[in-house]
Amino acid sequence: MTSVVSDNVFGSSVGGYQSVSVFTDIEFENTVKELENPQIEGWEFFTESNDVKIYRLYNEESGLYEYKIYGFLKDVAPNICADVYMDLEYRKKWDSFAKEIYETQVVGKKLIYWEINYPFPMWNRDYVFSRELRELKCNNKNVWVVLAKSTSDSSIPEKSGVIRVDDCVQNAALTSDGKNGTRAYMKYYDNPKGAIPTWLINWGAKTGVPQFLNTMEKACKGYPDYLKAHGKE
Repeated sequence: MTSVVSDNVFGSSVGGYQSVSVFTDIEFENTVKELENPQIEGWEFFTESNDVKIYRLYNEESGLYEYKIYGFLKDVAPNICADVYMDLEYRKKWDSFAKEIYETQVVGKKLIYWEINYPFPMWNRDYVFSRELRELKCNNKNVWVVLAKSTSDSSIPEKSGVIRVDDCVQNAALTSDGKNGTRAYMKYYDNPKGAIPTWLINWGAKTGVPQFLNTMEKACKGYPDYLKAHGKE
C-alpha cells in the first residue's frame, strides 16, 4: 500500500509553532486495511440494518463496548463525504446533536471542541479531541482516512452542567464503492461517564448509527448547494 498525504490537519505552522501529527502512519494504514479485509475475529456481530453491519467488542476495563461499522452512502463520492465529515461549520447545519463545535489552536496543536445534546434529564457531554485527515492510496484506489481521539488538554475549561468525555476514539475510512457511492468503515469507542441507561446505549449503536449515516448521506448531497450559498465553491 502506498500512502500519499493530501490533507493533514496538523501539518501547518501557525503562530510560530509547527503542528505535529499525534497519529502514526501505521494507525492510518490499519484503518485503510479494514475496508479491504475487515478485522472482525473475536468481535461479536451486533446488528445489520440498511446495508450497515455493526460488530462490537466488550471492554472489560470500562464495562462498555467498542464498535466497528461497515456500510455504504449511496450516490455520494467519498471525497465529498470526507469534506462534509471535516467541515465543522456545515456540521452545525445538519447534525441536531451538535450544540457547539469549533476548532482552536493551542500551542501548536489544533483541537476540536464539541458539545453534544443529550436527551433530558441527562446532562450534555463535551469533548476536546485531536483529529487528522489523510488521503491514501490502496490497490490503486483513493481512500480518505480520518482519525480522532480525545485529549486531556485542560486549555478548554469544563462547563458547569456538562460532563467532559476524555476517553473516546473514532476512526473512519471512505472509498469508492465502484459505482457512484461510498464504502465506509468506522471504529468507535466512547465512555460517556455517568449513569447512562442501557436502552440509550443500545439505541445509539443499533439505531443511531444507521440513522447517522442516512443523515450524513443527505448532508453530502446538499453540500454543493451549501458551498454555493456561502460562496465557498
